[in-house]
Amino acid sequence: MRLAVVPGDGIGVETTREALKVLGAMELEIGIEVFPWGADHFLKTGEAVPEGAFDMLARDFDAVLAGAFGDPRVPDGRHADEILLGLRRHLDLFANVRPVRALHDSVVPLRNARASDVDFVLFRENTEGAYSGRGRVAGEGTPDEEAIEEDVTTRRGVERICRAAFTFAEVFDKALRLGRRPRVLMADKHNVQKRGGGLWHRVFFEVATTFPSCETRHLFADALAHEMVRDPASLDVVVTNNLFGDVLSDLGAALQGGLGLAPSGNVHAGRTSVFEPVHGSAPDLAGKGIANPFGSIRSLGMLLAHLGRADLAERVERAVAACIAAGETTRDLGGRLSTSDAGDAVVARLGGRTATGLGRAPRGSAPAR
Repeated sequence: MRLAVVPGDGIGVETTREALKVLGAMELEIGIEVFPWGADHFLKTGEAVPEGAFDMLARDFDAVLAGAFGDPRVPDGRHADEILLGLRRHLDLFANVRPVRALHDSVVPLRNARASDVDFVLFRENTEGAYSGRGRVAGEGTPDEEAIEEDVTTRRGVERICRAAFTFAEVFDKALRLGRRPRVLMADKHNVQKRGGGLWHRVFFEVATTFPSCETRHLFADALAHEMVRDPASLDVVVTNNLFGDVLSDLGAALQGGLGLAPSGNVHAGRTSVFEPVHGSAPDLAGKGIANPFGSIRSLGMLLAHLGRADLAERVERAVAACIAAGETTRDLGGRLSTSDAGDAVVARLGGRTATGLGRAPRGSAPAR
């Protein structure tokens, strides 16, 4: 196994360090290389990533563990866009997979809901839609200024993310545990977005006919937000577009205890895929040792499952759950541990010894801090 690590900016550096500590405690045969791409590198060199970097990752690495990107010293966030969106587009990571799984009753913010009620997975289309980067501004700074953001939707893009969601649903452990057919729900707004939304609606139900083992359902995106709060237990697998997936998965993060707990993967089966916590770089928290590393650690678990080690992924998930149950958490979850101590607690639950797991230093930079 070859793993590339891009800690990025802000608390991403701190939480990624704890994920690598957990990985180091597993004593896997794995080569790790840390890359310095982030705001510091951009401000120093003027480049977000070196030329050919994405091709190198696709060629030389099995997966990428990323931190978070964004720094107030780069107000337009261009380096973050070039790194994160560049990874998704150049590696064609069309499926942004965001599990919404609460690990303990104490972290669920809903009245009369338990952790077992919050257990579904959101599939977000990752390369098209409103985040396609197309558009224009006319008359900037004038009273007649007009901004046009283009939402690009293709049949190929919609079909493959829907197929990925249905394929996952057929082996979804929640449905299997409960002994029923898995449920796949698609969310759009084809009532007002008649072109792109209409394409989503038609293609989803076409794909559904090839997966008769699944129950199929549709909700408008705003109605789904209501359903996620009212009855999250009714959901198994949700598939939606880039913009709605971004917004709804943050609501999903809240349902499972907050952004600090939420993992994600940017995936294309058989290709180098990228795993990262849902939380941002949170510059105001950086360097204080209070950031929650569990989202990054759980993203590492997703990475291990993607590389065929579902057994290790489940060990990681159980270890994090045990820490939450015991109150061995950072402040955002009511605990008193620092970021580093929370990582140590997971390592201890795994029965391992604390290790940095950082491997070799980043190319062209000091060791990650």
